[in-house]
Amino acid sequence: MSNRVLKIGMIGGGGGAFIAQPHQRAIHMDGTRRVVAAALHPDPKVALTEAANWPYPVKGYASYDQLLEEQTTAADGDRLDYMLIVTPNFVHFDPAIKAVKLGLPVMCEKPLCMSLDEADQIVAAVSEKKVPFGVAHTYLGHWTTLFSRHIIRSGLLGDIRWVDSSYIQGWLATKLEDAGNMQASWRTNPQAAGKSGCGGDIGTHALMQLRFLTGLEMVSVSARLENFVPGRALDDHFTVYGKLSNGARAIIRASQICHGHKNDLAIEVVGTKGSLAWRQEEPEAVTIYLPGQPDRKYWRGAVSANDGFLGDLPAWLMAEPKIPSGHNEAFHDAYARLHRFFEADVRAYWEKKPFKNDGSTYANVRDGRIGMAFIDASVASSARDGAWVDVRV
Repeated sequence: MSNRVLKIGMIGGGGGAFIAQPHQRAIHMDGTRRVVAAALHPDPKVALTEAANWPYPVKGYASYDQLLEEQTTAADGDRLDYMLIVTPNFVHFDPAIKAVKLGLPVMCEKPLCMSLDEADQIVAAVSEKKVPFGVAHTYLGHWTTLFSRHIIRSGLLGDIRWVDSSYIQGWLATKLEDAGNMQASWRTNPQAAGKSGCGGDIGTHALMQLRFLTGLEMVSVSARLENFVPGRALDDHFTVYGKLSNGARAIIRASQICHGHKNDLAIEVVGTKGSLAWRQEEPEAVTIYLPGQPDRKYWRGAVSANDGFLGDLPAWLMAEPKIPSGHNEAFHDAYARLHRFFEADVRAYWEKKPFKNDGSTYANVRDGRIGMAFIDASVASSARDGAWVDVRV
């Protein structure tokens, strides 16, 4: 495999946008990829000015259309290897589908787009062009998430009976959108965020954590989307009771009005033999509860195979931690792991070799589509006073 540094084009990220910052730090973390081109803002003048003043050298473009158009005539050595889309939700679909149709791999922020129809169009384009496509569900990148997936899918907890997956925040407990807060303004605007505010923004993370760990689908939902802040156009509190594909039950809880909570993503998976618990705000640890035994707490970097509960562990999983236990990995490391796994597929794609893009190490385009189907069903259920609605998985 070639060891050349991959070239990435970034769409969005200017004007003080938050999510571009962890992405670009993660991209540069391994030294094997770098952002070299960017369309940073919808205003062409601002886009070019920000590119000229960017913390490191990038080639600036007045628009993402201009950036993508240049790829149609670029020589092989000058072509970008993949696109990173870090815009608000309503600017995901257009650049994503245009890039895919040009044969460019894409890593797109979540949620995938604004509607299930748009999601189906992106899935169709990816299927036709056969390009790697990733959706940036950050928390899949924690080593402990991958470790938890191995435990659950190896059957160590037995058959899954119940899952409680939640993402609780407090930052939107007041009407920040009226105070000029940019992050609040677009997230609470249906034209920019889509059908669901809290559910689309962080409820999809809770759903993805459930699906990634268990391999189960939420097939039917009874949902309540609520607004606790007067005058807010979209939900700031999101509760979904669901039926899983194996007959088990689950709850997805998301809120942005709970004082004291920051980015409190958590999951508990209950099986017939034991339970597993994980929290994003303590991302180095996984706790296992077994009947009649002391609780087991596993720390990243300090896990041993065949310890009386764990069996053999995959060599690739054990090789993934980059720093010793006790030196904490965190948010940027999780993003870096997603880009690292995506990089492997991108290199294989450009070398015309088989690649996975199967959702086993990062969320793919099908995962993004299921997130949109979940939001669609939840909105429909809530509008019908919590009636059961099937998810179009």
